Amino acid sequence: MVATAKAVVCLSLWLIVCQVRGSYIPLKMNRTIHNLLQHYKIPQRERFDGKPVFSRDLLAGKMEAKRVFMGGVLETYEKLLGQMLKELPSPTPQTAGSNEIPAAAVTASGGEVGAGEDVKTELSYILKKVQELKKYRYQEQEKLLQELRALKHIQMDNLKVQSKALWELPRLYEEASSLYDINMERRQRRRRQTRRVKTRPSA
Repeated sequence: MVATAKAVVCLSLWLIVCQVRGSYIPLKMNRTIHNLLQHYKIPQRERFDGKPVFSRDLLAGKMEAKRVFMGGVLETYEKLLGQMLKELPSPTPQTAGSNEIPAAAVTASGGEVGAGEDVKTELSYILKKVQELKKYRYQEQEKLLQELRALKHIQMDNLKVQSKALWELPRLYEEASSLYDINMERRQRRRRQTRRVKTRPSA
């Protein structure tokens, strides 16, 4: 539960920062996350322990790497939010005529959360937003991630696989080498263009 709460907090802080930067977070989504944080509470020392659930290192890299990484992040959130929904307690039916609030409807701080139904609704809403972003903006990255995962299941001890892999290596080695050279050429071209712009005499 603590790891799950950390993930929600990390997502919330990230979305808040994006909103400050004039980004794409709908107001309803931002407000919903804040509501959920009242249910998934953790101590301040755990929230700001300097260890984010998702590393920020790749977000400072190249755009291609960022998009692949963010595709993986969205996929992870999809699984995480699904797990959080599974962990919610089943609604406890109240006895007829009783005004007693079920235990499942109270947070650790004693606040009522609508017998878990509000939390379920809000988690479902956040999950839907993540799935929509992943579906419409990161289809190519999702396919790439699937291909990368498939590499882990290659049968390393299979003679047929070993022979075919050796046969394919020259083509793939050539492709990998050329991609690096193409990338370096693009960098050099951008640098030359930047220099020309800087040295161009003003009118």
